Amino acid sequence: MQPRMRALGLDVGAKTIGVAVSDELGLAAHPVATLERRGTAKDVARVRELLEQYHAQCAVVGLPLEGDGTEGHRAARVRVFMRALAATGVRIEEVDERFSTVEAEEVLLEADLSRRKRKQVIDRAAAAVILQRWLRGEH
Repeated sequence: MQPRMRALGLDVGAKTIGVAVSDELGLAAHPVATLERRGTAKDVARVRELLEQYHAQCAVVGLPLEGDGTEGHRAARVRVFMRALAATGVRIEEVDERFSTVEAEEVLLEADLSRRKRKQVIDRAAAAVILQRWLRGEH
């Protein structure tokens, strides 16, 4: 079996970016980091470093659509980041991220993590949910 491409999953928020990475076979997403936002240019540079570190060929970005599926102001902010990252030559894939944080929270509750620990890892867990959706073909 030929390995699939490795990808980085991103949950881009106003204050943080949750980061997850797929395994070498492209089957499972693993949460790896939460980056504090420092401005688009610096954020793009840090994501590019992670792409290189994990030998990932693309970035899977969660697009925060409204409940009715339309794009609002949060999606517009994420698109600014996506365009800046794409301008550096990074291949971008987008995934509807609706309810990814809720899904991640449920997983963390099942793991019996304390509220403080959940708060520390929720963004990277949401990035893993986004990336796992893409790996399953839920674009």
